[in-house]
Amino acid sequence: MIAPETLISISHVSKRFGGVVAVNDLSFDIRAGELHSIVGENGAGKSTLMKILSGVLTEYEGQIRLRGREVLFSGTRDAEEAGVSIIHQELNLVEELTVAANIFLGREKRTGLGFIDDRAMEKESAQLFEQLQCQIAPTQLISELRIGDQQLVEIAKALSLHANILIMDEPTSALTESEVERLFKVIERLQSSGVTIVYISHKMDEVFHLSDRITVLRDGKLVKSLERDATTPREVTHLMVGRDIEEVERRTGGTTGDIVLEVKNLFLPWTGHAREWRLQDINFSLKRGEVLGIAGLMGAGRTELLECLFGASPTQPQGQIWLDGALQFFDTPATAMQQGVALVTEDRKRLGLFDHMSVRDNITICSLEQITNLGLVSKSREQAITAESIDALGVKCDGTEVGISSLSGGNQQKCVIARWLRTHPELLLLDDPTRGVDVGAKSEIYKLINGLCQDGMAIILTSSELPELIKLSDRVLVLCEGLLTGRLEGDAITEKAIMEAATQRNS
Repeated sequence: MIAPETLISISHVSKRFGGVVAVNDLSFDIRAGELHSIVGENGAGKSTLMKILSGVLTEYEGQIRLRGREVLFSGTRDAEEAGVSIIHQELNLVEELTVAANIFLGREKRTGLGFIDDRAMEKESAQLFEQLQCQIAPTQLISELRIGDQQLVEIAKALSLHANILIMDEPTSALTESEVERLFKVIERLQSSGVTIVYISHKMDEVFHLSDRITVLRDGKLVKSLERDATTPREVTHLMVGRDIEEVERRTGGTTGDIVLEVKNLFLPWTGHAREWRLQDINFSLKRGEVLGIAGLMGAGRTELLECLFGASPTQPQGQIWLDGALQFFDTPATAMQQGVALVTEDRKRLGLFDHMSVRDNITICSLEQITNLGLVSKSREQAITAESIDALGVKCDGTEVGISSLSGGNQQKCVIARWLRTHPELLLLDDPTRGVDVGAKSEIYKLINGLCQDGMAIILTSSELPELIKLSDRVLVLCEGLLTGRLEGDAITEKAIMEAATQRNS
């Protein structure tokens, strides 16, 4: 049997950002035609290495050889011309442009007279979405799309380049399970046509379903490269974190208190849409110390429901929201915050971070009044509470003053959660809070959620991962096209029951 040829050879590659070593003397190879998974905790160096391979980062130490020849890409265009394309974990789309314009940005199709050929770009975009088996209009603005659809646009954009080396950095982080299945079929087709795929994911089931080989990184260093069939998810997880992950048991209905939240006859109008309502006749309650899971396929209304509860809906909802027995009218997030409501958004980059500011600024920006005297912020107190939050949530960063954008995605998410916990909310809304977070950090967030509930906080949680939702929730509400189609609790909370309710609009 002839061994597969080495397509990419990575030799002694290192990358530093100031005093932080993101990638430290990495050496391994990627074979032609394989799906090679790169795994590790947030901050392990995965995304940095992928940015080097795809020409996003052009200055580094070491050597990369492609098909036996040394390469040093001058930028992403140079990498694309060599057949390398990347789907970034953090979306890189222009919100003011259409879907088709984003897919062909920088390489627009033109007519014989040199004008931009919108029709040709829209036609090819439609074909790409047909391949992905999803219904996204090429003429729609990116700003009108939810993050899951934006993720699919990024995937379509990469497919349009016809690359023979495709890097996928957490491509399923915002996709529903049915969309993930469709993407897996696309991946199989790409591999059968000879495309080599470098795949980053924190989801062990994905890694073991797709991979030929798995390379584990930790703290920027190579731990081990393994054949998929010669290892197990438990071994890989242990190699990633250097320790066994303590399994978080499924919640079994802890002690709950009084009713904190009541939602009665909630409707959210959908102006100009044939369906008329994004949410329709939603009714439920939530007690102190309880986790209420919200399930549903993309477009079901999960995020819209949380936005209504936080005063962040683009259109004003109808119905009643009662908090601690008082009827509330949340017309802005500031109003909701004043009443003890906090929201960790699903779209960290666009809606959760102040990416030009420091870690300290991002953590304290919603609680400055706690450390202000006579209109002046106590910098020493601000740094102290930032350090306290960093320690409590295990944020990996080089001090409180580093830019938030220098942190890995998982550590950025911890900072967003820390920000809202500093406001001491009664009601915490978590919209897919572990998206793009590694297994170690997930376990920490799970423990944090359980601890907050034991302290009496009420939590509403959405997740794109059904096992996570099942593990963390006391009860689950299921939405389908804006309707509440399922109420599950206890042993009735199963993936089968959730999916049946999520696909039966008239149940």
